[in-house]
Amino acid sequence: MEWNTPVSIPEATSPFSCRDRIMILGSCFAREIGDRLSGDKFDVDVNPFGTLYNPASVALSLSRLLEPSPFVASDLFEHEGVYHSFMHHSSFSSVSENEALENVNRQLKLSSYNLTTASRLIITFGTAYLYRRKIDGRTVSNCHKLPERLFERERLTVDAIISEWDGLLHSLQNVNPALKILFTVSPVRHWKDGAHNNRLSKAILLMAIDALQTRYPERIAYFPAYEIMMDELRDYRFYADDMLHPSTLAVEYICERFYRSFLSSESQALINEWKAIKKALEHKPFQPASPSYRQFMQQTLSKAEYLYGKFPYFNLSQEIKRLRSILK
Repeated sequence: MEWNTPVSIPEATSPFSCRDRIMILGSCFAREIGDRLSGDKFDVDVNPFGTLYNPASVALSLSRLLEPSPFVASDLFEHEGVYHSFMHHSSFSSVSENEALENVNRQLKLSSYNLTTASRLIITFGTAYLYRRKIDGRTVSNCHKLPERLFERERLTVDAIISEWDGLLHSLQNVNPALKILFTVSPVRHWKDGAHNNRLSKAILLMAIDALQTRYPERIAYFPAYEIMMDELRDYRFYADDMLHPSTLAVEYICERFYRSFLSSESQALINEWKAIKKALEHKPFQPASPSYRQFMQQTLSKAEYLYGKFPYFNLSQEIKRLRSILK
């Protein structure tokens, strides 16, 4: 007996590998995926501008990475003694203008290079709504708690998203012809928009992604994170306390579905081996000097050395160093 309605995910025609260099941009769910991949030893660059929710802000950030002219003082603004960038999350902000510029430009330089050398780009759209500054019509990725009267709120159309991303995809192909792109829609509900507008917003995102995937089937794939949350996990026990964000268990489940659907069989097997090593390192013994624990750690070290020797791109050097120090 089935207790839910499983979402069918087509087999990936170009599965991910642990060898891939991956860049991820988008909503807070992008961070969830990125943290999971990073924890499993993937080479990942996550949200180099911070959390981005709408397609226009993501496109603006990618365009800046493609043409990485450094940010200057006029790109920042000061509010209540702190310098911010409208393109960045507040984690880049600082009470020092120079430090704020150093923060954004350091990441810009690094991520611009990563984008040109990445084999995978994961994009997570959260909402079709965006904010523009009234003074100049500029799209902002973060309002930094400035008064709402300074901004106009707008809901993007399907056609507007397609038009902007069609040109961006051509630019990405010119710079990095081998880049494969995976789109997702965040399962986080934007309840401040209201139930109906949230659904309309998600529908716009889904339709735009579907149109882009139809145009570029060899380069673009889609992972149904939103659908899994709405259909397979449609029970409030899979939500966090705010009843809007997926719970830790739900995120784990969605990531597992992603792994099973989009990772190569070799990479899945390698990650399972890594998990055993990681679990051993996290174990806190009652008697660390006991012969049985030392034997267990020696076996774990042998596994780590074997994996690193066979798959040198799967960097276990720090874990091997730690295991050796335990066994001294």
